[in-house]
Amino acid sequence: MDLRRRVWVEIDIGTLRANYRRIAAAVKPAKVLCVMKANAYGLGVDPYAKALASTDCAGFGVAEPFEALQLAGRGKPVQILSSVLPDEIEPMVAAGVTLPVIDIATARLISAAARRLGKVAKVHLKLDTGMGRLGILAKDAVRVACAVKRLPNLDCEGIFSHCPMAYDPEDAFTEDQIDLFCSILAELKRRGITFRVVHIAASDAINNFPRAARPPFTQVRTGINLHGSFDPNGRRALKLESVLTLKTRVAQVRTLPPGTTLGYGRTWCLNRSTRVATISAGYADGLPLALTNRGHVLIGGVPCPVIGRISMDYTTVDVSHVPGVEPGDEVVCLGRSGKFQVTPDDWGALKGTHAYEIICSLGNRVERVYVQ
Repeated sequence: MDLRRRVWVEIDIGTLRANYRRIAAAVKPAKVLCVMKANAYGLGVDPYAKALASTDCAGFGVAEPFEALQLAGRGKPVQILSSVLPDEIEPMVAAGVTLPVIDIATARLISAAARRLGKVAKVHLKLDTGMGRLGILAKDAVRVACAVKRLPNLDCEGIFSHCPMAYDPEDAFTEDQIDLFCSILAELKRRGITFRVVHIAASDAINNFPRAARPPFTQVRTGINLHGSFDPNGRRALKLESVLTLKTRVAQVRTLPPGTTLGYGRTWCLNRSTRVATISAGYADGLPLALTNRGHVLIGGVPCPVIGRISMDYTTVDVSHVPGVEPGDEVVCLGRSGKFQVTPDDWGALKGTHAYEIICSLGNRVERVYVQ
C-alpha cells in the first residue's frame, strides 16, 4: 500500500542551484564555500551535496566531524568551520578534511597526527576578531600564526574569522572587525606569511558588507542564502528565492457556532458561525507556536488565518472565505500558492527569531521530497 505522509516539504533543487549561481556571480572572483551543517539545515545533505558538487563552489563547510565524513569523497574539499577536539583530529586528518586551528595546542596536535599518518594536513587559522566564541584572539594572532607556520606537516592554506553583527548594515562593529582582520593580514604579510584562502563573510556580510568579498578576501561562506532566506534586519541585496514548500492536508472541516472556543487554553472564541478546517500539522512538524492566532496558511491559494493554539499534531484555521474545502485537500504552510507566499522569514518575524531556526525546526516526521 502506498501511504502518503501527512506533512511533507518540497525542496526545489533547481532553485537551490539558481540561488548558488546568483551568490557566486555577486561575489566573483571570490569563491563560495557552501555551508552544509546540521544536515543542510535539516533539508537533506545528500541531495544538496549532489546538486552543488557539479558547480564551481570551493567546497563544503560543516560544524563537526560526522558531518565532514558524510561529505568526504564527493570531489569537493570539506572544511570544519568551528573546532576540532583532540580525539577527533587523527580521523579527520586521515579523511583529508580541512581543519580549523583555534589555538597553538590544536595546531600541534594536528601536526603530530599528520606526521604519524605520513600526511600533510590542510588547516585554516580561525581568528576571533569579535565573535567571542572560538578562535585565536586578535591580539595573539600574529604570534600564533608565526608559530603554526613553523610546525611540520601542515599546509596553512587559509585564515578566517566570523562576524556577530553583519546582519546590521548600519552597525560599525563589522567594519571595525574587517579593518582589524585586514591589519593582521598586513602584519603577517610583512613577516612573509600569506594565505591562499582568506574569508570573513557569511550570508549576512555578503548582503550587507560587499567589501568582505573583495581583496584581500578570496572566499565567502553561505548557508541560509542557499535556501533563499535572509536575516530579517539586513539588506536583501541578492535576489534569491525560497527553495522549500511545506505542505500538509486538511483532516476535517466543520461549521462551528458562535461561542465555540478552540484549542488548548481556549485562546480563540468564535464570534459568529465559522467554517473551521483542522489541518494535519502542528508544532512537532515545525509550525511555531507563535503562529497561534496570528499566522496563516494557504488553501486553494487563499490565506486562511490560524485560530486557536497550535497543537503538536494539528492546527485549526478559518476557511469561511474559501468555498469547497474538503478533507484531504492540500495546504501550503510555507511556500507559494497562487498570488500569495509564506516564507521562513515571515515565520521568523512572528516568532522573534530568524529563518535559520525555522528551517532547522522542521520535524523528523516531515517527509523531504526533492523536485526540479
